[in-house]
Amino acid sequence: MPINLPTRDAALELFRKYNKSESLYRHALAVEGVMKYMASKSGEDGDKWGIIGLIHDLDYEMYPEQHCKMTKKILEENEWPEDYIRAVLSHGWGLATDVEPVTRLEKTIYAIDELTGLVATSALVRPSRSVLDMETRSVKKKWNDKKFAAGVNRSVIEKGAAMLGVSLDDLITDCIMGMRDVAGEIGLKGNI
Repeated sequence: MPINLPTRDAALELFRKYNKSESLYRHALAVEGVMKYMASKSGEDGDKWGIIGLIHDLDYEMYPEQHCKMTKKILEENEWPEDYIRAVLSHGWGLATDVEPVTRLEKTIYAIDELTGLVATSALVRPSRSVLDMETRSVKKKWNDKKFAAGVNRSVIEKGAAMLGVSLDDLITDCIMGMRDVAGEIGLKGNI
């Protein structure tokens, strides 16, 4: 067990070592922002939740066929705490891992990972190209259009909302609010 917990700077440095894609970086920042927002709302450790959000797709660019498996190896080699590693792996439950989300943190990252993509895509087709003036109904209008943001697994989002015991609308609202906190960094400040 490591003496020191991972810092955001260490997590960011590790993420950047394995990822060069700006879109994946913006996704990591979006998930980090939403995780911090959700932690704050729940009275949880925002730094821990944010770091897990930031690092969750650590291996995705270099090892897409081994997603989560290489992340586990890399984080273990870097002596990350087991609960951090488990939380990161839980975001891929049923898709890339068999680590079922059980804690509130794990359920949250599972629920919002895919949702940040749908919210971002929904923002980019708005006249403002921003999350700052976006409402939940804008995302809901696109929900049933399976061709829109086709890569977003809506059933994972629905399952995540159910795990958290919240409505889909509330989860979308929370996701938007968390992304507003980092709108500039993720390219969704738009032209407001």
